[in-house]
Amino acid sequence: MSRDTQRPDRPPGGGLLSALSVRRNAAVGLAVGLSLAVGVYAVRVFELLGPFVGSREYPVFGAEGYFLLLAFVLATSTALLVATLLTVVSAVRLARSTAREPR
Repeated sequence: MSRDTQRPDRPPGGGLLSALSVRRNAAVGLAVGLSLAVGVYAVRVFELLGPFVGSREYPVFGAEGYFLLLAFVLATSTALLVATLLTVVSAVRLARSTAREPR
């Protein structure tokens, strides 16, 4: 017997992703992450709050390059965190609404 005939049929996962609004949550997370990273990068690199007192050497990329890399990490981690939290909230709401429905 082939492996495909032994496996039971599984429902498609698209309905769950749609019900949890994963695409919308990812878009909101990306917007929040990018906004935060751009704001922090602008404050640091353009010295919007005044000049930075410390003096350091930043080889290879320079100070702006390193802060751009840090801004990317901040943006992606914030986007992932926000999208995850929004998806968990959606899952809880969906679970509560299905639990209240009469059977």
